[in-house]
Amino acid sequence: MKEYHIAERCLGIEISGIRKLFEAAGPGSINMGLGQPDFDTPDHIKEGAIRAIREGKTGYTSNMGIPELRDALSGKFRTENGLEYQPDQIIVTAGASEALHIIMHALVEEGDRVLFADPGFVSYGALALLAGGRPEGVPLDANLCIDPEAAKHQLDGARIFVLNSPGNPTGAVETKESVRALVEYANDAGVTVVSDEVYEHFIYEGTHASAARFGEDVITVNAASKTYAMTGWRLGYLAGPKEYTEQCLKVHQYAQACATSISQYAALAAYTGPQDCVTDMREEYRWRRNFLYGALKEMGFDFPLPGGAFYLFAPLGRELVGKVLAKGVVIVPGEAFGCNAPEYARMNYAISRDDLQTAVGRIRAAHGE
Repeated sequence: MKEYHIAERCLGIEISGIRKLFEAAGPGSINMGLGQPDFDTPDHIKEGAIRAIREGKTGYTSNMGIPELRDALSGKFRTENGLEYQPDQIIVTAGASEALHIIMHALVEEGDRVLFADPGFVSYGALALLAGGRPEGVPLDANLCIDPEAAKHQLDGARIFVLNSPGNPTGAVETKESVRALVEYANDAGVTVVSDEVYEHFIYEGTHASAARFGEDVITVNAASKTYAMTGWRLGYLAGPKEYTEQCLKVHQYAQACATSISQYAALAAYTGPQDCVTDMREEYRWRRNFLYGALKEMGFDFPLPGGAFYLFAPLGRELVGKVLAKGVVIVPGEAFGCNAPEYARMNYAISRDDLQTAVGRIRAAHGE
């Protein structure tokens, strides 16, 4: 039998548990597993893409992204985040995932420690391994947030600390004081902070604090995917010191060349057009969060009310998670997000109210068995 030789860096990682469940969902299942808005991309954004197609804007763009979009993103950072990123400090990428990938490959040496929350987003550890780094989880407190004082000792000797607020899978929103402390501790230790802010517009309690407000050694990652219901458009971006972006650009140009031209023009329409669609989505997510949280609390589950994103991370227990999956509700077991949450499960409530109510009925039935 033919023996195929595979690189150790690939053999050392697993296919995402989220994607496995997404692909395996059967007919009639309600998918609360994949982190995807159920809203359609707003019409003015679609029109921006259609207009670009009709005008023949279908070729390669600048590696860094079209100038108009980088200008718009520079303005967005200034007005929404209080950050002064110039257009030549911004790289438009194929989603936030590519942004994280090229940062890891540009900054991480073989054996470097890469820190992130545990439980945390599934990509961070895998991307660190693919870049030759050593992923290391930072445990969360009872509120599913990072305790800066507890995390401080782990920062010594690390290369990157990925900060994700609002968080996936927890929905937790770090306070301004915590973000400031974490950035200052990291920068004092010579650790670069990579701030993943893709859920910044979906906050229900508290406010968003961009990490780069509190230190110079910070790279900010964001995307149009969640904010504007554009997951399939694959449009993200990173911004940071030019010393970093110049190196990230090298990885980007050989891996991707440029983000899709049509998606860039769609994103230009998103960031320069009306923003009421974002407010409407946020308020609908708020209703769904409150409904799902209230239902689970009625069933006797005790866990913090998430302040942002569109996930509930609840301690259902492994047995009930299996029963819920058997009832045709796709949720993601906690072990997919790290070592510190085996009894938890992530539930995405970015689904229709009807589906959400049906899902709750099935969870309640599974719980009563």
